[in-house]
Amino acid sequence: MDLDLLLAEEASAVETALDLRVPPRPVSGRLVDAMRYSLLGGGKRLRPVLCLWIHDATGSVRTEAVVDAACALEMLHSYSLIHDDLPAMDDDDLRRGKPSCHRQFDEATAILAGDALQTEAFGLLARVQPSEVAVRLVGLLSRAAGVEGMAAGQQLDLDATGGEGNLLDIHRLKTGRLLGAAAAMGAACAGLDDERIEAVRRGGEDVGVAFQMVDDVLDATVDSAQLGKSAGKDAAQGKVTAVQSLGIDGAWRDARAHLARALESWSRAGVLDDRVRALATRLVERSR
Repeated sequence: MDLDLLLAEEASAVETALDLRVPPRPVSGRLVDAMRYSLLGGGKRLRPVLCLWIHDATGSVRTEAVVDAACALEMLHSYSLIHDDLPAMDDDDLRRGKPSCHRQFDEATAILAGDALQTEAFGLLARVQPSEVAVRLVGLLSRAAGVEGMAAGQQLDLDATGGEGNLLDIHRLKTGRLLGAAAAMGAACAGLDDERIEAVRRGGEDVGVAFQMVDDVLDATVDSAQLGKSAGKDAAQGKVTAVQSLGIDGAWRDARAHLARALESWSRAGVLDDRVRALATRLVERSR
């Protein structure tokens, strides 16, 4: 199996689907330009691909609903990146190898672009048919995004600047929740029952924790050109990181333990095929 080829093909399909789901240029062309700048033309599309591949692993045939779910995930993820890069947050000038949204446009437009992408994500899910699937998808994504997910994780991350804070809580909320939602939304679109969906979600959350631990290692060991974003900022800002708390070897060890737990959860839920296993492993065993 050529994972790189499969990922490239799937990312291209997601890119096409996203392009069709973002309004071209309504009243405020500048706003849409900023949305499309951050959403399209870059990124590995890991969250939508995970959603799609978990869905496929159940043996279900892809529908418009699961494609909409995948696109909503990427819209929400892109919104979070725009806001994370703002001076009030991580203050980063580089994202996906190009100027971050607030540098390419301006801070106010970047804030609005993020707000609009988040709104479009939930609007897209609200139109999913059948309606009971839409309700479930909205619930999964809102849990991952709000006070039980990314927003809370970002606040904990800000509060922890200076070296104090619960690393696992930050990683689980800020990164794990959305990857958990990605996996669970694929399972929900396939019609799995609540117990299996929750098992799939927990597995995705573990992958997200592992992913963020590796991100901390790469931030400390890889240069900006290879990362596609500014390297070394976590240490410079005094943030709580896996490297600071566990050391490089300890961070790798914990990341691999979370990956193993995720694979076990997905195996028990019946969604662990060769592609899903390879993707999860790639999310952890990576160099950028």
